[in-house]
Amino acid sequence: MKPVAERFEREHGCSEAEWLGWLPAAVHGHALRFGAAGTAEVAIGDGQLAMAWQVLPPRRIALISLPRLLVRYAFADVPAADRESFMKRFDLHMQRGGG
Repeated sequence: MKPVAERFEREHGCSEAEWLGWLPAAVHGHALRFGAAGTAEVAIGDGQLAMAWQVLPPRRIALISLPRLLVRYAFADVPAADRESFMKRFDLHMQRGGG
């Protein structure tokens, strides 16, 4: 797995309502606190992960409209190994597919 940077952003293909519904389970028992609209913090050991998101215009492909969120991740005082472990589980939970 590629090392997880302390700060990065990602685009997620979901609505804000879906994101909010998935987030509590995605943090796998870590304390989750919602702040101002579009923000949350996750306690990870002695550090934390701050997340801030904004709704983007939907991606349109022919007649299909797909929701999008831009999420900014900022780890503070979380060692690299703990960032990687947390994001591996987080990403597995947030992964969606069809079939």
